[in-house]
Amino acid sequence: MVTLIKKEQMFVSNQGWLKSRFHFSFAEYRDFNNINFGSLRVLNDDIIHPQSGFGMHPHNDMEIISYIVDGEITHKDSMGNERTLSRGEVQYMSAGTGVMHSEYNNHKSKDLRLLQIWILPPQKGLQPHYGDVLYKEDERKNRLLHVASNKDADDAKVKLYQDVNIYVCELDAGKEIDFEISQNRQIYYVQIEGEALIEGLHVKCDASNGDALKIVDEKALYIRAISQTHFLFIEMAI
Repeated sequence: MVTLIKKEQMFVSNQGWLKSRFHFSFAEYRDFNNINFGSLRVLNDDIIHPQSGFGMHPHNDMEIISYIVDGEITHKDSMGNERTLSRGEVQYMSAGTGVMHSEYNNHKSKDLRLLQIWILPPQKGLQPHYGDVLYKEDERKNRLLHVASNKDADDAKVKLYQDVNIYVCELDAGKEIDFEISQNRQIYYVQIEGEALIEGLHVKCDASNGDALKIVDEKALYIRAISQTHFLFIEMAI
């Protein structure tokens, strides 16, 4: 079963300095029928305006992944990490027993757009850790790039405690790609840029935010790019 979630159905938060489209119940958006999808708890499509951001704040018992779409983000945390990341870079933090961090767009004129993804860990009280990876455009050009996986897997550079896999791709117009879905696994798909046909459904991104798909009880995911297409999906246990 493939369920299309149009961008117009999602809750939009506008704090002035921050505009977010929430895929799941979060902050001022409260919907007990839309809390999570498997171990995926939060997916926010954020636009942070220049010279603004999230001040130092705490997290615990959550795995947080940021995929930078455009602009630059500067991260600082209580573990001593400080990094500025840009398009195509992935930042991850397993908060575990507790971490303080801040996220800022220090650019003078350019907006920052990122996907903020929160994954529920397999248990509470895990050891915190942080990392970031710069992926080059050709690594995701017309092919799936496996950016994150469980810490016991071998192929993805981003290692999480939870049993999830995150893939990204930039697909040229007219190109097709498919992904085999194992039994008892499901997918949450996000259209980041461009348009695609997926199982006969027209999925698109207008301006800066896009549609999403919930994919359950399917054997494969088939994607055909209508225009230059950029997407991310999260594969996990049902």
